[in-house]
Amino acid sequence: MANPIITLTTDYGTNDHLVGTLKGVLLKINPELTIVDITHHVNPYDLLDGALTIGAAYAYFPPRTIHIVVVDPGVGTARRPLLVTAQNQYFVAPDNGVLSLVYEREQDNLAVRHATAEHYFLQPISKTFHGRDIFAPVAAWLSKGWQTSAMGEEIQDFQRFTLPRAKPIDDGLQGVVLRIDAFGNIMTNFRAEDLPESAKNGGGLNLKVATHTISKLVETFANGATDEPIAYMGSSGYLEIGINKANAARKLTIARGATVILPKS
Repeated sequence: MANPIITLTTDYGTNDHLVGTLKGVLLKINPELTIVDITHHVNPYDLLDGALTIGAAYAYFPPRTIHIVVVDPGVGTARRPLLVTAQNQYFVAPDNGVLSLVYEREQDNLAVRHATAEHYFLQPISKTFHGRDIFAPVAAWLSKGWQTSAMGEEIQDFQRFTLPRAKPIDDGLQGVVLRIDAFGNIMTNFRAEDLPESAKNGGGLNLKVATHTISKLVETFANGATDEPIAYMGSSGYLEIGINKANAARKLTIARGATVILPKS
């Protein structure tokens, strides 16, 4: 049988010693693990960015992968550590909504447990590093026995938030910029089903963001001319704005949270 897989998604950034410590804890408990870094560059304390990051990645991993998600501005407080089972994969994370996209997509195959079995935790428990003392040990011990029921009781009152949805306005839909990626591509919250039929049939978009109008809907970056803003359906299933070989957010002076208008036609 293949080695158990554990993934790491954190906002630790360039604090490599924190990441290394997590991996040390994991491997000390289960030396047979395969550890995969999804990213350690979630925006600090940013639960929406964390939710979008793990939401875009988890479905591409094999069954029984364990995902540790540590974006935890409430570390050391009364917020609960969770063990979540969803669609034959597992998630270990704080109860702060960072798994909201997983909850939304897997609501028919979901079990959420409050991880309370302290004999699995490292002792003493630091008030500032639950990634090391709680989340990593829970994940590593789970990978050895797969006994989810031993970790704690199921709960129903876990924290979640609804990702921003496009809302109808008089002349179409109003959306928002969800995130800016490292290339400067601009992810909106419009999905394929939000696009007007005219756009789907090659008629363009007239997408409005700040003082700019993006009229060209393309399949990929190379279909855009130099310095031409284009729209395309990104790999995460959301409509994005980009510029071929350039940073669209910088050139268009667009930030996360900016309003985006998608006219009816």
